[in-house]
Amino acid sequence: MLKEAGYSGKAIEYYTKKVNVGKIEHPEAFYRFTGQCGDTMEISLKIEAGVIKDARFQAMGCAGAFSSGAALCEMIKGKTPAEAERLDEDDIVRHLGKIPVPKIDCACLAKETLRRAIRQYREKE
Repeated sequence: MLKEAGYSGKAIEYYTKKVNVGKIEHPEAFYRFTGQCGDTMEISLKIEAGVIKDARFQAMGCAGAFSSGAALCEMIKGKTPAEAERLDEDDIVRHLGKIPVPKIDCACLAKETLRRAIRQYREKE
């Protein structure tokens, strides 16, 4: 059903295998954000020596939110917060291969949640 809806094999795998779903205990950065569509995502980051060592997310939303959150967390591991911030929704969609056009807002939700988590991290430093 997801393939027929326009999700790539990678997006379906991220969704069904729950890649990067979870919470980091005592994260250096954390943020929960609700997008315009009503989906909510939270991202927690483990940052050591200025590098994102781990990234996890949780969401209340659709397959698009879960695949986008999983992809973003996968993409930012090993990057500095500044490098991670430069990623946008197009980068997430490219990483996934394909998601339905109406679900691009899910990639935006992931990107915005990350941006706010990093802002919160910088304010604590």
